[in-house]
Amino acid sequence: MTASILRALHHARTPGDPLVVPGPWDAGSARVFAEAGFPTLATPSAGVAASLGYEDGATPADEMFAAVARIVRAVPASVPVSADIEAGYGLDPEELVERLLGTGAVGCNLEDSAGGTLVDAQRQADRLAQVRAVAGDALFINARVDTYVRGVPEGTDPETETVRRALLYVAAGADCVYPIMAPPEALPRLAAAVPAPLNALARPDGPTPRRLGELGADRITFGPGLQRRAMAAVREIAEELRKG
Repeated sequence: MTASILRALHHARTPGDPLVVPGPWDAGSARVFAEAGFPTLATPSAGVAASLGYEDGATPADEMFAAVARIVRAVPASVPVSADIEAGYGLDPEELVERLLGTGAVGCNLEDSAGGTLVDAQRQADRLAQVRAVAGDALFINARVDTYVRGVPEGTDPETETVRRALLYVAAGADCVYPIMAPPEALPRLAAAVPAPLNALARPDGPTPRRLGELGADRITFGPGLQRRAMAAVREIAEELRKG
């Protein structure tokens, strides 16, 4: 499966019919989602980290890439997989792209924060442009914008800063923009301002994927939410077994 197929899945979406992309955390969950008929999958770094016994953000690069490779191998070749590779593990663009494509993944998330703070937007745009130059069309790049989770400088409007960053990232070659944790009411304005597909995060206490699509999202992902729901079910089973 090529990045061009993944890219095509994001376009020509109609309101209320976004691309719903489950987040498998291991080979078993990936197989379940693929067998359910989802056309593409996107690994969540936090979910993979939890499955490997790490805190979010603490997974060694080697283990993350190995986990992504197992997920890719577990699903049919017709199901493209995108990988959340956080901020890129400090790898230079050449090694990052080589290792990512080596897993079989054809897409990635790259976030614009490090150490809990936003990085300079132009610096991030330059990095995205370098990744694009190395990968060519072989990689679908989902540029995560962390303005709503890391905060913006005092006196700065979060929505304005989100749009500014998103436009820089699209100009640098990003295929999609992911303003994670953006308020649902901001999605129509963000979608109108950014000339690229918009990724929204679905949360248990938030609008449904369909509603997020009606608000302007083209792609819906779940972060570690599905892995956490699965573990909640396991805890219930454990309690039942303990009680006998």
